[in-house]
Amino acid sequence: MVDIPPLRLGTRGSPLALAQALAVRTRLLAAHAGLEEEAVPLVVIRTSGDRIQDQPLSALGGKGLFTKEIEEALLAGEIDLAVHSMKDVPTVLPAGLSIDCLLPREDPRDAFLSPRFAGLAALPAGARVGSSSLRRQAQLRHRRPDLTLVDFRGNVDTRLRKLAEGQVDATLLAVAGLNRLGLAACITAVLPAETMLPAVAQGAIGIERRADDDRLAAFLAPLNCATTAARIAAERAMLAVLDGSCRTPIAALAELDGTGCHLRGEILTPDGRQVHRAERRGSADEAAALGRDLGRELRRLGGPDFFR
Repeated sequence: MVDIPPLRLGTRGSPLALAQALAVRTRLLAAHAGLEEEAVPLVVIRTSGDRIQDQPLSALGGKGLFTKEIEEALLAGEIDLAVHSMKDVPTVLPAGLSIDCLLPREDPRDAFLSPRFAGLAALPAGARVGSSSLRRQAQLRHRRPDLTLVDFRGNVDTRLRKLAEGQVDATLLAVAGLNRLGLAACITAVLPAETMLPAVAQGAIGIERRADDDRLAAFLAPLNCATTAARIAAERAMLAVLDGSCRTPIAALAELDGTGCHLRGEILTPDGRQVHRAERRGSADEAAALGRDLGRELRRLGGPDFFR
């Protein structure tokens, strides 16, 4: 038997969050012979973002909406590990917590879903597009100001139901989430990053632990994907410089080619009228430094009044 205490995995209760937590458990079992499923129970924790469904995320204060209660449980010793979508994790973690284990990243791009139209360009003027993401809304307003945007909260199943009921003509969701739920067949078209740059860390799953738990750090080490870690380090370093939150439309994508890192970043005003883009190239070893440098350039391009 593996000499390790029960690994209580803290997670949100949505179908996607549970699928992600199960993926973590599967990888733990595969990495450690003798570890049994019963030793890795899932602990469902309801977060502020889950409880409040009648307001846009941008109106709720932004940072930590889907992580705060889970991190509190981790610090209190009620769980041993926390499983997060990295796009939901603030760039500054609570004191005493660490994320140094990232699973291999799924497809980070956005998916276009519609029962009637083949893609974003095929939507007629006035078509209704549902999205709760301030980033996606700003990008849509910039590229297609003739569309009608509808705030669209709820988990993936809820949004797909609303789409099927005809409440909107189209919606946008993360390809990664649809893949993890076995719903890739629902995708009408995948939007290239050149059309819609994804959210920072979209498609990445991170495992958070107490920083002083060296035994769990060693236990998680086989699960960490170095390529994903470099990509996420670049994107989150850029975000940290910009002090981004759910109130700030920010997009980024880092890609590795051999030892090289190519990072693209974008900031927009919520109305989509102003957009600034920049990019950096360098070695994977300097991914975080590339992100910080790109963040500083975007902040300079935006000027002092851009982030309010």
